[in-house]
Amino acid sequence: MSDAAAVQSPWQTASIVRIEKRTPRVTSFFFQPSRPFAYRAGQHVDVRLTAPDGYQARRSYSIASAPETHGVIELAIEKLDDGEVSPFFHEVAAVGDEVELRGPLGGHFVWPEDESGPLVLVGGGSGVVPLMSMLRHRAARISAVPVVLVFSVRVWDEVIFRDELIVLDERQDGFDLVLTLTREAARRPADYARRVDVAMMVQAMTRLPEPPGIAFVCGSNAFVSAAAQALIDAGVAAEIIRTERYGV
Repeated sequence: MSDAAAVQSPWQTASIVRIEKRTPRVTSFFFQPSRPFAYRAGQHVDVRLTAPDGYQARRSYSIASAPETHGVIELAIEKLDDGEVSPFFHEVAAVGDEVELRGPLGGHFVWPEDESGPLVLVGGGSGVVPLMSMLRHRAARISAVPVVLVFSVRVWDEVIFRDELIVLDERQDGFDLVLTLTREAARRPADYARRVDVAMMVQAMTRLPEPPGIAFVCGSNAFVSAAAQALIDAGVAAEIIRTERYGV
């Protein structure tokens, strides 16, 4: 985040208007900012908590909702046992509570305005969140841009937005969902039960009518490094791959 972006996006209060459990460790919190703002699919916000003694903790969270969702923004927050912010949301926060946030932030990892060519999306765990914003944006615009999402998680119950993704996949409108479970057998015929690799990326590319115009990869540092390299080894040009990393 640049200093200029921070200046242009001042802190404001936002109220929690809805809470929805996604997986055992991921919950979506829906916020109504006091000053609603426009954003692009793939951007994020900073959230700041202030303790009674004045101590502040801040974390960045990708926006899961589509830009067409006016007013309310969705943040899907994974509980980290050693975190400073996520335990508050999972253990304390309730509808009606207020927090501070600022945004939108980030201009690199965003849905391309010109929709140039097919998209490849690759997410690991909660790294699917900004990709979900892109998919919802595509659906809201009734876009025909071909998209394939390769989504890697450990087990079936950890597939964030699972039901919604399967519904989007079943529309057969140019979006293809590829799930890969690293600690369980695949649940759907066309899915996988291993870590993301070159062969998987090659096969995912065959679901597109032509080579991708851009690829987005989001997840942990280790996941992004492995997935981006797998894309390159599968023939995707490094210059069209955009990455976003979190954690270790």
